[in-house]
Amino acid sequence: MLTSKERAKLRTLANPLDTILQVGKGGISDTLIKQVDDALRARELIKMRVLETAPAFAREIAHELAEQTGSEVVQVIGTRFVLYRRNPKEPKIVL
Repeated sequence: MLTSKERAKLRTLANPLDTILQVGKGGISDTLIKQVDDALRARELIKMRVLETAPAFAREIAHELAEQTGSEVVQVIGTRFVLYRRNPKEPKIVL
């Protein structure tokens, strides 16, 4: 579990990141979970977007994806959210 200080640092690091994945009308699928898992393994910190056609709100989708991928929700603002998962073998972000 992240401390508020670590979460603040991750929010700062996430600001310049581009959105790399989107959740649309299909919602959370096995393919999306695999893509999120791969992205977290490669980057540790990712920004995602929920389209208007998605079956749920961004906060619900973010928490569901975090649970499915073993990551943590760093921030949810509007239709965008940030996930973080530390890579124990090759950490890229030092908290």
